[in-house]
Amino acid sequence: MTENEPVAFDEDLAGRIRELIGGEKALSEKRMFGGLAFLISGNMAISASGQGGLLVRVDPGKSDALAAAPHVEVAIMRGREMPGWLRVDADGVKTTPQLRRWVDEGVAFAQSLPGKPSDSG
Repeated sequence: MTENEPVAFDEDLAGRIRELIGGEKALSEKRMFGGLAFLISGNMAISASGQGGLLVRVDPGKSDALAAAPHVEVAIMRGREMPGWLRVDADGVKTTPQLRRWVDEGVAFAQSLPGKPSDSG
């Protein structure tokens, strides 16, 4: 692997997310943030992260409370905390109920946002 080559995300985890999220309307997948993101109406809900585990988009007002869960922290991007974005490490999504919790959080927040045009980006 070269220095510029992105780290691969966990394909198994992406498949598990796909199984849980597959019935959502306006669902798409896109490589972004070094992982495979699942978007609802163009808004990212959850991603199998290239850093391992998940990157989950949540209501920024709930970030601190949700980050109190085991294996969860507010994401740090470009050196600063990003309320509304959580990192859940692989130990926090070993079981289907653990993963479902984060898929549901991400989907609920993405559904609360206005949809984006499908050809954006």
